[in-house]
Amino acid sequence: MTTTLTFAVQGRDPELVAPAAPTPREIKRLSDIDDQDTLRGHVPTVFFYRGERRRRAAADDPAAVIRRALGEALVPYYPLAGRLREVEARKLVVDCTGEGVLFVEADADVRLAELEAAAAGLKPPFPYMDQLLYDVEGSSGVVGCPLLLIQVTRLLCGGFVFALRLNHTMCDAAGLAQFITAVAEIARGLPSPTITPAWSREILVARSPPRPSFPHHEYDAAPPKPMPTPTLPSDTVSRTRRTFTFTRADIATIKDSLPPYLRDRTTTFEALAAAIWRARAAALDLPADEELRLAFVANFRRVRELGIPAGYYGNACVAVIAVTTAGALRAGELAGAVELVREAKAAVTAEYVRSTADFLVLRGRPSVAPAANLLFVSDSRQAGFHRVDFGWGEPVYGGPVHTQPGTVLLISVRNGDGEDELVVAIMLPQPAMDRFASEIKMLVKGGSGSNPA
Repeated sequence: MTTTLTFAVQGRDPELVAPAAPTPREIKRLSDIDDQDTLRGHVPTVFFYRGERRRRAAADDPAAVIRRALGEALVPYYPLAGRLREVEARKLVVDCTGEGVLFVEADADVRLAELEAAAAGLKPPFPYMDQLLYDVEGSSGVVGCPLLLIQVTRLLCGGFVFALRLNHTMCDAAGLAQFITAVAEIARGLPSPTITPAWSREILVARSPPRPSFPHHEYDAAPPKPMPTPTLPSDTVSRTRRTFTFTRADIATIKDSLPPYLRDRTTTFEALAAAIWRARAAALDLPADEELRLAFVANFRRVRELGIPAGYYGNACVAVIAVTTAGALRAGELAGAVELVREAKAAVTAEYVRSTADFLVLRGRPSVAPAANLLFVSDSRQAGFHRVDFGWGEPVYGGPVHTQPGTVLLISVRNGDGEDELVVAIMLPQPAMDRFASEIKMLVKGGSGSNPA
């Protein structure tokens, strides 16, 4: 649970941080995976630091150090200092103007320990992000706006908060982490980033003419069904956000419930996504014939046939879905849900990626279709946000800011003993949240969960 915390933040006027050296003035086209409607928006990320100065002089100011490193990192990553333009057929291109990214320096009269207490141990949701990441006027558009907004807020205890908002068409989570790590490396004193950035967006351009070879139902809306009228008072059906922490032992318990043939082949993501999907279906108590969709993004950087180079920082993910009914999901074993997740992942071949790019162009770059019973699982654990070190040690928390209805976040955190744990952030109506918590408790105790009615 979160508690009410009141504090003041004094921010300086926003400034543009441009590349520290001259950069090419050119037009670069985004890929046809980058500029779909699903990604045309800004996504926030936040990092909390205790301010340990093991590698820094006591007088070092994190805002000044990061501002300087940001300008230097923007030299090799110069497209991020440009502005998006829309050309023929809604195609997005980057005008590499070198104008820079927005930077805000601020001070807050609060200590990190107080923020931890208010946010239940620095896990989403963070109720005070509007102060730690100001919405600078004119910065939230997709076209013609800065592609990054960064705020560094110093805390009374010597710690600081590094928060940012990124235009998602430019990078996925792995690409953003690569850029922020480059800034962090320069801040720590490295002469240049250890990973050389690669643009290479032409690899993911639709074929001419486009010829999709898969149906791509993730972009098709599910048939609408009338929703039953709630019988509970309105205040009892309000949505609530909550996080659930899974230790390695918890994950092992969930995997141990799978049959032997599946247990050793199932990843943590596959097991947990399937378990959450079943628990949510049981918690919402949907009609047995209701269609349920589980969607997630699959990273295709390792699909060799595509030739994605090391250092690629664009969007290298495609959305995939698994489909079943509420009755089948609740009545079946966890293994059945895991198989559905694994089948969806296995579909992501080089041809599937090319087919997606073709489909997006033919359909006018649509968004993943909304549906009443769609659950979208976003997994940022492999991006490396929790390892970003500007010279004051690794963050207490680094990752997404909040979740939305129909979305689940999987996040890596470290507990007080320095051990890695997995946090699941979810939003549900309050009565359903209570049932979801019971399902999860049963799972990690070795029960099957989601018992058929």
